[in-house]
Amino acid sequence: MTTSTENPGLEKPVTDHVSETTQERTSYLRAGHSLKSWLGTTDHKRIAILYVFSITLFFFIGAVAAAMIRLDLVTPAGDLLTNEGYNRAFTVHGVIMVWFFLIPSIPNTFGNFLVPLMIGAKDLAFPRLNLLSWYIYMIAGLFTVFVLIAGGVDTGWTFYTPLSTMYANGNVILAASAVFVVGFSSILTGLNFIVTVHTLRCPGMRWGRLPLFVWSIYATSLILVLATPVLSITLVLISLERLFGLGIFNPAIGGDPLLFQHLFWFYSHPAVYIMILPALGVVSELVAAGAHKPIFGYQFVAGSSIAIAALGFFVWGHHMFVSGQSLYASAAFSFLSIAVAIPSGVKVYNWTATLFKGQISLHAPFLFAMTFIGLFVFGGLTGLMLAMLAIDVHVHDTYFVIAHFHYIMVGGTISAFFGALHYWWPKITGRMYPLAWGRVTAIFFFIGFNLTFFPQFLLGYLGMPRRYHVYPPEFQVLNVVSTGGAAVLGVAYFMPLIYFIYSLRYGRPAGDNPWEATGLEWTIPSPPPKHNFDHVPVIDRPPYDYEIEMREDHA
Repeated sequence: MTTSTENPGLEKPVTDHVSETTQERTSYLRAGHSLKSWLGTTDHKRIAILYVFSITLFFFIGAVAAAMIRLDLVTPAGDLLTNEGYNRAFTVHGVIMVWFFLIPSIPNTFGNFLVPLMIGAKDLAFPRLNLLSWYIYMIAGLFTVFVLIAGGVDTGWTFYTPLSTMYANGNVILAASAVFVVGFSSILTGLNFIVTVHTLRCPGMRWGRLPLFVWSIYATSLILVLATPVLSITLVLISLERLFGLGIFNPAIGGDPLLFQHLFWFYSHPAVYIMILPALGVVSELVAAGAHKPIFGYQFVAGSSIAIAALGFFVWGHHMFVSGQSLYASAAFSFLSIAVAIPSGVKVYNWTATLFKGQISLHAPFLFAMTFIGLFVFGGLTGLMLAMLAIDVHVHDTYFVIAHFHYIMVGGTISAFFGALHYWWPKITGRMYPLAWGRVTAIFFFIGFNLTFFPQFLLGYLGMPRRYHVYPPEFQVLNVVSTGGAAVLGVAYFMPLIYFIYSLRYGRPAGDNPWEATGLEWTIPSPPPKHNFDHVPVIDRPPYDYEIEMREDHA
């Protein structure tokens, strides 16, 4: 995408709002180094970096819990952890990874950093609200970690009743309250993105010219605003039943335990798309840049994001095929669960068409995009299997479900997160990282992830239930392979930490556009100036206009 700055009737210099001093023209990284300046900032780019540090912290905590689970599963007897300790470990892993890493990872980091840059704005619509959402996220996250580690919760990340209302310890209320609070951070973030995209697009940035990453963040924000209150109400009801004995979910006092599942999954299946939609947007950007071609069928790819967000509200019942719901309801949910695969398939087919005869650059971001596509397609195909009633009954609550979930949510989200980090790191910091090490990391990630989770499909098909740490000896070989793969995956997680830190001091200057990509974020210096643009850009070309630039070069 290119810009025009020769239209005085449409553009207004951003610098009208600030003094024309050298300090105002410095990047957001250099404009104030003190901790106070960071903790009180309203700059969307700095808030994005605060989220990066926060999310990395919570990822580390969740990963440690996962490592304990995998080490415990090396032996059939579960020698490392007690029964209660194992339950608490997978609760820590699930709660932290889902609520404090997977859901906010891409929207709160790259969404915060890039959406204003991509639409030609100087910030989000509500900068103070943006900072408040980070504080809410941090308070809720740290409190959750304290409750999960100091007191312990053994319900799993789903807080299923009647376990959470009748049998689990009193820390359930505290943990549920923390997740309830972090929901406000999600709602505020989603609201901020929606208003920003509607009101702050620069001249010429019509809906049909929005970058696909912005489309994905917009669709995700709609889900955040509409679905999160349902989860919040559900968690409040759990607390009310435990505190006052109200008959909401407990059948002994007039409640319905299936009501909890309906309420929980009405939010939590759209939450799957909160995790994956931003990743789909990232991959669209990486595929276009890697192939140096416009995205094939841009309108269909953009529309598929909205279609996924809409259809995601109608498939929650496929989590309840064995819970006693009506057979007719199960059949309807099965059909809708298959239908939601159509817009996802549109994206994959259009990415493939984009790559055809492209000028492929095998840099690390592109390799992570290819990793995402491989994991997403395989995870999606197994999702279609789980949408089939007969297959789901056989593998329900087994490691097959665990493997499917991780291929889509963890493999998809993290590969896209790493791809985005490797792609926009030069823009964020102004420095290049060692490119060869980025490629090695992508390869390690792909190998480690498949070694970790593909054996779990086999374990689930053979009948190993999830959430058990004592299992028949015939399952040990596959569990050992899975744990070995987790070690390789851990190396892939750790490597970028080393070379990204190294690049901050020793990396060569990146320049404004090291990937020769299109998009407004690549038209400004690296790192971006404090107020993003010296003049309001004016858009006069479609997005991903590589072919137009090629024609101009030949002319």
